[in-house]
Amino acid sequence: MSNPRVLCLGEVLFDCLADQLGRKLEEVESWTAYPGGAPANVACALVKLGTPVAFIGCVGEDAPGNELVELLEEVGVATTGVQRHSTAPTRQVNVVRSLEGDRTFAGFKDYETTEFADTRLKADQIPKELFQGADFLILGTLGLAYPESAQAIHRALQMAEQYDVKILLDVNWRPVFWTNPDIAPQKIQELFKYIDFIKLSKEEAEWLFDTADPGVITYRLGTVDGVLVTDGEHGCAYCLGENEGKLPAFSPSVVDTTGAGDSFVAGFMHQLLSHGIQSLNDSETARKIVKYASATGALTTMKAGAIASQPTADEVEAFLASHQV
Repeated sequence: MSNPRVLCLGEVLFDCLADQLGRKLEEVESWTAYPGGAPANVACALVKLGTPVAFIGCVGEDAPGNELVELLEEVGVATTGVQRHSTAPTRQVNVVRSLEGDRTFAGFKDYETTEFADTRLKADQIPKELFQGADFLILGTLGLAYPESAQAIHRALQMAEQYDVKILLDVNWRPVFWTNPDIAPQKIQELFKYIDFIKLSKEEAEWLFDTADPGVITYRLGTVDGVLVTDGEHGCAYCLGENEGKLPAFSPSVVDTTGAGDSFVAGFMHQLLSHGIQSLNDSETARKIVKYASATGALTTMKAGAIASQPTADEVEAFLASHQV
């Protein structure tokens, strides 16, 4: 692929999904490991849609780390920003699932959350040349939970500002990753002055802003171009440019919701790059972009695993042609 237009920074890991639905962590008998991690999911989904991407993150020098880097390269994600740590392991997270397929991040295998390689991402090893040709940086917030990776995030924000790279923040709140979840709101809010777009779940919006109204959130943030609030089967709301709206959800046959929000972000970003930020001032275009994002997310729920289930651009277009919201 050509030079990466989008940089995705954060964790790549294995989601170990419970094979038995509707059980608590201690009741699960077996697990199946799927590649994941929100920024990595977004990166892979974007490449499958046709947008060139580079991933920035850290994995261990271990078999899971090798497997994840090989997967990124097979999909077509540029890995020049991937760091390897000689002793810290690649993260694996246990994911329990409800009878409906909804998931909960339940803990980690054999390690404390602070011990994994993704927490060791080094600021001074992030390649600045990636920022020189990029249009967007997509960030999660989990790296803020650890001193070294938090420093790397802030370094990336500085380089994005230096090279005029726009920023989309996907809050992706996961309390299990934080040793002290009480400090998370302040750490996340410190990023708001840098960002151009923010994507939140309804729960995250209410947690951080005491409202799920994207227009109100846009007003409070003051300087953003867009706010997206997703609410699973209830659809999503948005404020993009001057345009606010709500879209009901598509109703696919849900197998696994892991990574659906990440595919939504990828669908949104792919369309935003196709149409340009100025296009958000047109209400029909804004709605069309969000509808595409919703379809990309919906298609991802129809198979297991966050990355394996991601659609191509042709599949999204076919889905949109045959499904109404």
